[in-house]
Amino acid sequence: MISFLAGKIIYKDDKKVILERGGVGFEVFLAANNLDKLNQGDETHIYTYLAVGEKSIELYGCLNEKEMELFRILKGVSGVGPKTALALAVLGSVEKLKQALEEGKMPPEAKGVGIKRLQKILLELTGRIEEINKKGIKAAIKDEAYEALSALGFSKQEIAEALNNIPSEIKEPQERIKQALKFLAR
Repeated sequence: MISFLAGKIIYKDDKKVILERGGVGFEVFLAANNLDKLNQGDETHIYTYLAVGEKSIELYGCLNEKEMELFRILKGVSGVGPKTALALAVLGSVEKLKQALEEGKMPPEAKGVGIKRLQKILLELTGRIEEINKKGIKAAIKDEAYEALSALGFSKQEIAEALNNIPSEIKEPQERIKQALKFLAR
């Protein structure tokens, strides 16, 4: 499975990017608001989900681990395909999705999803929210920044909170560590 890609965006349109890595171009479908954050020529990293269908193999992507986690949860709901899951995953967390569903404030990408379908998703997710909360706080992205902060003696919860407060535009591990340390020093 391809769960993460880092490389240069060599093409971008209103539904996808082509990310060049090691001489290979990977077509990755993204939500519109994530596409707005990216430009052709940018170096970036994308969390991906490989969807294998009867007639196609497609990569769907999110810009952070929280969105990807929500995407995977939504994909587990019966009747929710990868495009719908991608549109709803931009909310970033199950709690925010639940709140948006209850208030009727859905992201523009989810316009094609009907009220009954949204209600079904909410119904199925309600039990899952409790299940996820019981598992406790999931560790932040286990990258160089995570490992460095862990080596400095910070707890998983402190690291997760610090890394989650770093703007998604900051990709370099050194800068992520610096920003996290500033947050933790408060």
